[in-house]
Amino acid sequence: MIPYRFRWVLLLMASYYFYMAWKPVYIVLIVISTLINYFAGLVMGKTEDQKKRKKYLILSLVSNLSLLFLFKYFNFFNASAKTVLEYLNIPFYLPQFKLLLPMGISFYTFQTMSYSIDVYRGVIEPEKHLGIFALYVTFFPQLVAGPIERSENLLPQFREKHDFDYDLVTNGLKLIAWGLFKKVVIADRTAILVNTVYNNVHDYTGFPLIFATLLFAFQIYCDFSGYSDIAIGSAQAMGYRLMENFRRPYFSKSISEFWRRWHISLSTWFKDYIYIPLGGNRVSKWRWQLNLLVVFLVSGLWHGASWTFVAWGAIHGFYQMFSIWTSNIRKRIVKLTGLNKIPLIHKILQIIITFILICFGWIFFRANSMSDAIYVIKNMFTDIGNSVPIDQLGLDSFQLNVAFLSIGLMELVHLIQEKKSVREIISTKPIWIRWTLYYVLVLWIILLGSFGSQEFIYFQF
Repeated sequence: MIPYRFRWVLLLMASYYFYMAWKPVYIVLIVISTLINYFAGLVMGKTEDQKKRKKYLILSLVSNLSLLFLFKYFNFFNASAKTVLEYLNIPFYLPQFKLLLPMGISFYTFQTMSYSIDVYRGVIEPEKHLGIFALYVTFFPQLVAGPIERSENLLPQFREKHDFDYDLVTNGLKLIAWGLFKKVVIADRTAILVNTVYNNVHDYTGFPLIFATLLFAFQIYCDFSGYSDIAIGSAQAMGYRLMENFRRPYFSKSISEFWRRWHISLSTWFKDYIYIPLGGNRVSKWRWQLNLLVVFLVSGLWHGASWTFVAWGAIHGFYQMFSIWTSNIRKRIVKLTGLNKIPLIHKILQIIITFILICFGWIFFRANSMSDAIYVIKNMFTDIGNSVPIDQLGLDSFQLNVAFLSIGLMELVHLIQEKKSVREIISTKPIWIRWTLYYVLVLWIILLGSFGSQEFIYFQF
């Protein structure tokens, strides 16, 4: 009923309420970030003086990164500095801040930073409407866990008239249902077993460590991509287009391909705002590899203030460099073994090897500490035949079968999606087939969902 020119008011109120429902006082941080970036953008847009433009860009970046550092990284660097200095017998004392990490701070900080950088580069004109800019920063579907939207994509949409579109609404609802399926049926169920093992790793050896690591790969994918589906579907139902954030990443044939399919909004952000400004691959070979390593170290640190995340980022950086070092050797091996003549087998082997490498990295991502991660690696092949039975790890046989069946269904859908959109396929079927599939999915969620207190993993980032 609201004229489209004023719909931003309802959306902004909804977005602020949505965030304040978690912890009201932290809305102040978003307001501060919004005002700083808004006025910095206006000033940069009004002047051709490059030095002045750079000064306001630096103001924007420093303000955003300072808030991020204070709430997310201060205690981490403080504790790390204390450990190093005490090892060198240098007295050091700086009190820790007892601050609750603001939900989604890394997401909305990166979104506002990309806006300021794009205005500085002249990619976009500064947004003069404060309310619409505030909505860009806080748009509730993707506020707390992405996708990290670019201003050139999202800002113009808030000025468009969005009439009711039956297809958009129903397609959005289908995507929401699919996201809920991945979250509550797969992610929250597998989380029970993963948490049982990884929160008590020293109680286990052998197969439980391997199994929990494999399940975590599906847990984190279903948890995060499930949120992205819900966010994109919610926006789509209202007529807004958010960027694709996942593209069946476990079908990747290499680590570099994995990063083109996993958390696409973040990986492209790092590419555009860190990797390319560092020189990308247009520099010497060793500088190129250093650029890759820097990007992945920063990516690891973005995910959390812990050495386990830094190690995870370093591992993926090493994967990229190792791929460069061994490129010619791997081509020779493929040719000598004749795998180039049987492309399907070659592709399957590439997918399996890539998935194993990814799972190895997930050990550090999930472990509660570096010592826990090292313990898992050292003991995952110890006493495999004498391990604790799987059905004593928090899930009974029925729950495990539901998890396996659900993962199998999801991967079947992914396999189909490699060729064509499943939603498009379903839309061409008779009504009784369509609605049978809808009811099966909804009932599967209601009857087999694990409705506990598992929040979305990426809320902590």
